[in-house]
Amino acid sequence: MITIAAIMPHAPILLPDVGSGEDHSKLRNTLEAIEAMKKRFEEVDFDEIIITSPHEDWGFNVPLHLLVKSFEGKIHPYLVGPKQPKDYFKLGTENAKSFKKDTKYAIISSGDLSHALKEEGPYKYHPDGVNFDQEFVKLLEEKNVDEILTLNEEYPEAAECGLRSFALTFGLLEGLGEEMNPEILSYEGPFGVGYLVAQLV
Repeated sequence: MITIAAIMPHAPILLPDVGSGEDHSKLRNTLEAIEAMKKRFEEVDFDEIIITSPHEDWGFNVPLHLLVKSFEGKIHPYLVGPKQPKDYFKLGTENAKSFKKDTKYAIISSGDLSHALKEEGPYKYHPDGVNFDQEFVKLLEEKNVDEILTLNEEYPEAAECGLRSFALTFGLLEGLGEEMNPEILSYEGPFGVGYLVAQLV
């Protein structure tokens, strides 16, 4: 069973020994939401962690460090690639069959939203970026996974990195028979990248 599942940003700037005090002041909402999510992870029981990410290294390490720094149990990492989000949703439903029903799991869905929110961001500004992020948050609140899975087609210049990671997580939840009840804890993009913290289960 899944005792908790969350979407987490994975930018190294969020780490206390990487981002400056000025950086963190601009990310106050995100860091406060992460601290709230960390407390929620501490309040529930889980034996193992499933984590999905579009990047190796920091894609896995940053969310794990922020949420469950001292966890020594088994971790199941899933790295997504360039396939379509629908493909990863299907893969998630298939992989769900390999997890034990009598084991308690936590899921961390690692990924950032658009990288094209500002001219001075990692990518130059593109309206697809803002539109993608707004639509993703809206559809997530509505639990409209079907439309989320096609957002990359609707906003091809959004320069997002997390959609496939999230799609895999949605598939895992579907395959495990877990209903999503999304709660948005924070969303902001002060450096041109959309950072979302949300609880799914």
